[in-house]
Amino acid sequence: MEQTDLSAMTALVLAGVRPSGDPFAERQGVIHKGLIVVAGKPILTRVCDALHDAGVGRVVVATNCDDVAALARANGADVTPAQSGPSATVGAALVAFGAPLLVTTADHALLQGAWVRDFVADAAGEGDVSILLASRDVVERDVPGTQRTWMRLADGHWTGCNLFLLRTEAAGRGIAMWSEVEANRKRPFRMASRLGWGTLVRFVLGRLSIKAMVARIGRQAGIDARIVAARDGRVAVDVDKEADLDLVRRLMQSEGRA
Repeated sequence: MEQTDLSAMTALVLAGVRPSGDPFAERQGVIHKGLIVVAGKPILTRVCDALHDAGVGRVVVATNCDDVAALARANGADVTPAQSGPSATVGAALVAFGAPLLVTTADHALLQGAWVRDFVADAAGEGDVSILLASRDVVERDVPGTQRTWMRLADGHWTGCNLFLLRTEAAGRGIAMWSEVEANRKRPFRMASRLGWGTLVRFVLGRLSIKAMVARIGRQAGIDARIVAARDGRVAVDVDKEADLDLVRRLMQSEGRA
């Protein structure tokens, strides 16, 4: 199997600010979640550090916030403009920087270089797009008591990890579908119905696996889309609300990183 060389890869960090702002970040005294300081470092700094540690050749932060852009450059990252939404930003970055393109988010506070290397290795050079997901048993093993949004399917409960690998240029054909999945990521019934009656019936009867759903979404978009199961449940933790921030700080303190 062809392996993906991390040193030849661009990593895109999504760090756009909605026109309406981010009330959660503003309650922390900053304009963007990536600027929140956790254990002495802004979250965006931790994300950039993890990507550099993984051996990624180039880190690019997509943002429309001057403070985020300045912090990104201070951490050895390039900056590109954020577009109207995450999927549009990824599409523009794929055109600008080419494949393979690794995508993550600026609120991925616990991200570690080893997790990035594991994800790329487990993707095994196959498919056009790979998506990292974590099963409930792995998340609850590594982060007991955490509250996540779960997709309930035949092969268990799954949650997103904000790590994607667009391995080929063909991945660009999936950007429009990504936008639809993005809008319905917490509505698996709606996603299943989008794929046709047969898929919807399998979903209702509890016979649709996460791999089958992602593969069918990919086929509709004309790409080979696959999932990779996370090895460490902590990779599913991002910072969307106060409870997430408290959890991240507790985990860092328990790991001696505070």
